[in-house]
Amino acid sequence: METYANREPGGDVGSLWWTLETRGIIALLFGIIAIALPGMTLLALLILFGVYAIVDGLISLVAAFTTRRWWPYLLIGFVGLAAGIVAFAYPGRTLLTLLYIIAVWAVVVGLAQIAHAFAGQIVAGSRFMWGVSGVLSVLFGIVLIASPISGLLSVVWLIGFFALVYGFSLIALGFELRSRYQGLRGVVQH
Repeated sequence: METYANREPGGDVGSLWWTLETRGIIALLFGIIAIALPGMTLLALLILFGVYAIVDGLISLVAAFTTRRWWPYLLIGFVGLAAGIVAFAYPGRTLLTLLYIIAVWAVVVGLAQIAHAFAGQIVAGSRFMWGVSGVLSVLFGIVLIASPISGLLSVVWLIGFFALVYGFSLIALGFELRSRYQGLRGVVQH
């Protein structure tokens, strides 16, 4: 019996490598800007985060509608969109509001990625990278919740470094999935 996973080399997530790489590149850009311009205003950081969360959410929603294992992407997409919309709707709120928006977003996204790492038939290396990026996200959210008044500069740098590490982990996962997907496509075509 032929299933979607049998028709599509690499299962249903192999062809989604580009969504992970795109999200990773966006996270890297976000991190570089946050680290390079630590003196930016909270409003600028809020706008930057809002754009990132919305774009990340939209890309995740696209991925949700192209795979059988749609629920992690759907959750990540809606949480990203919600975080971005809230960030734009209330730009005058305090740093604590921004920190809690980012913290909750990071924890929810991380938990969804950890759950995805243990769900279904995922290649071992991919499972590891899903888990690592999820754990990093959850830990980052917990640190923000535990120490919200750690100073504006350190928070901006923490956000920037998180985005860099998170971006690199997503890009690595995307490269791995692309390599496996393209390798399987070559095998299937011959």
